[in-house]
Amino acid sequence: MNNALEWDDLRLVLAVGRAGTLTGAAKALGVSHPTVFRRLGEMERRIGVTLFERSRHGYAPTPAGEEAIAAAGRVETEVHALERQVIGRDLRPSGAVSVTTTDALYGFCLAPLLARFCSAFPGIELNVVLSNSVLDLTEREADIAIRPATAPPGHLVGRRLGVIRQSIYVRRGLLDGPWRKSTLGWIWPERHMGYAALESWMKAESHAQNCRMRVNATPGMLAAAKHGVGLAVLPDYAAADDPDLECVEAVPALDVDLWLLTHPSLRRAARIRALMDFVADAARDRF
Repeated sequence: MNNALEWDDLRLVLAVGRAGTLTGAAKALGVSHPTVFRRLGEMERRIGVTLFERSRHGYAPTPAGEEAIAAAGRVETEVHALERQVIGRDLRPSGAVSVTTTDALYGFCLAPLLARFCSAFPGIELNVVLSNSVLDLTEREADIAIRPATAPPGHLVGRRLGVIRQSIYVRRGLLDGPWRKSTLGWIWPERHMGYAALESWMKAESHAQNCRMRVNATPGMLAAAKHGVGLAVLPDYAAADDPDLECVEAVPALDVDLWLLTHPSLRRAARIRALMDFVADAARDRF
């Protein structure tokens, strides 16, 4: 009977250990709940060891399970390091590249740019991940990140593409005088959006008591402003050219750099370099 553990087994153990539930592990692995249940049971029967205690609260690792989770984590780190090294030796502009950016940057700026890239490099398959949370490039959650940041993480390399400038916008015609004397309410970022700089500015400017709506994405904030909900601080790249909105005042305190980043071991790969060069060239006219 073959009781050897394979990498897929370790990935399963790691996913269950991290999530604590079969549903969470299934989501992380991209499979169904019954598949995770079946595979875990088959693996434990094959090796003759119980790795997780089942309860109504979830799956808790046994001592053997804790050892397996720790070992799987070490193997995962080595596998990701090997992937980066192998990809970094690729000299041809072909293969898959995953790019993470925000929904607003993609929708208002990057979608046409990346479409042109796909036409120019048909051998490269793009996987675009839209997320307002920061994905870990070290763990291969993405190959390239295009994100606003005051300073990039020290373990990544890349280029500063420009500055994202922000201003206060309102539906055109809604104001009948100076905005500071207006009784209009404000559109705020939803708390889980993680927009700490804007939250701090709004509180410092004493707008906290006049929040009319919270939205968890910049496109949603823009849409609310267009429909007259109130004033909103929006990036100029998204709102400046909108005919339904008017800019009432710039907010230089919220200016933030836009960065194009990757892991050092990937930057020499032809497909990574091709996309980074393409984005950097196009961004010169946008930011």
